Amino acid sequence: MSLFTIGITDCDHPSVEIEQNIINKSSGRMVLHQCKTEEDVIRECSEADGLLNQYAPLTRNVLSQLPRCKVIVRYGVGINNIDLDAASDYGIQVCNVPDYGVDEVSDHALALLYTLARKTLLLGNSVRKGEWEFSISRPILRLRDQVVGVVGLGRIGSAFAKKAHGAGFKVIGYDQGRNRSESLPFVERVSFEQLLELSDIISVHCPLTNETKNLFGEKELLSMKSSAFIINTARGSIINEVALNQALEKGWIAGAALDVMEVEPPNPNNPLLQRENCIITPHVAWYSEQAFDELKRKAAEEAVRFLKRQEIYYPMNLV
Repeated sequence: MSLFTIGITDCDHPSVEIEQNIINKSSGRMVLHQCKTEEDVIRECSEADGLLNQYAPLTRNVLSQLPRCKVIVRYGVGINNIDLDAASDYGIQVCNVPDYGVDEVSDHALALLYTLARKTLLLGNSVRKGEWEFSISRPILRLRDQVVGVVGLGRIGSAFAKKAHGAGFKVIGYDQGRNRSESLPFVERVSFEQLLELSDIISVHCPLTNETKNLFGEKELLSMKSSAFIINTARGSIINEVALNQALEKGWIAGAALDVMEVEPPNPNNPLLQRENCIITPHVAWYSEQAFDELKRKAAEEAVRFLKRQEIYYPMNLV
C-alpha cells in the first residue's frame, strides 16, 4: 500500500525513471501528468500529496483546489510559475533545486563571454561562406585585465566569478541587498551604477523578482561602455528586450549573449534573432547529462523527505 502520492504536473524529459525509482523505494506512488493550463492541474492533480513541477502554472486559484497537496518541488531554481504567497497561505511547502547545475551555468556563461569577445561565431560563420578575412572581427581587445561585472553573487554567480578571476579578468560584483562576497576576496563589491560604468563584460546571475524585472532597461544600457558586452543566463525578463534591441541597433553596447528570453521559445519575429551581435542559445546553460540526472534525483528526494517528515534541504517558504 502506498503511503503517499506524488504527481508530476508536467515534464518534457525523455524519462522519469529516476523519480519513479526514488518514490517507489519510499513506499510512495508516482503519477505523471502533462498539464499545461490551470484547469489541467486542478483536474488531474487533486489527489496528489505532493507535486513535482516544471512549467505548469501553480497559481492561487490552482492551489486553492488541491486539498491534499502538502509540498511542491520545482524542477530547477526559479519558481516564477508558483504563487509562493498562496502556497504559504494554504500550508503548502515549496522547494526548488538550486545547486544542480552550478558548474554548467557558470561554464556556459564563460563560453558565451569568449564567443562574444573573441567573435568566434562571427568568424566561423564567415569561413563557412567561403571567406577568409580576420578584419571583419575588428576590434577584438585583449581580455586579460578586462573588467567583468557579476550581477548576483549566489552559487552560480560566485562560481562564474571564480572562473573569470582564474582566467585573468578583474572581477567586480553587485548583489542586491546581500553581503555574500566574504568567500570571494578577489571580487570588488561595487554599486549597481558603478558596475554598469566600469564593466567591459557584464554577466547576469540574479533571480527574477519584482525588483530585478527589467533591471536592465534603456537607462542602464546607456550607462554601459559602448564596447561592453552583456550575458544573461539567469532569467529573460531581467533584461528588457525592447531596450536591448535598441542598444544593439544604435551601438550603445557592442553585443549580447542570451540563454534565456522573456518568451521561450521566442517569437520568430523577435528582432534580436536577426542581430549578428546577439548570440542566443535555447535555455541550455543548465544542461549536462550529470546535471540532468542530479536535478531529477534531488527533486524527487526533496518531496519524499517532506512527506516522510524528514528535514528538507531547499525550502522556499515557511509553513
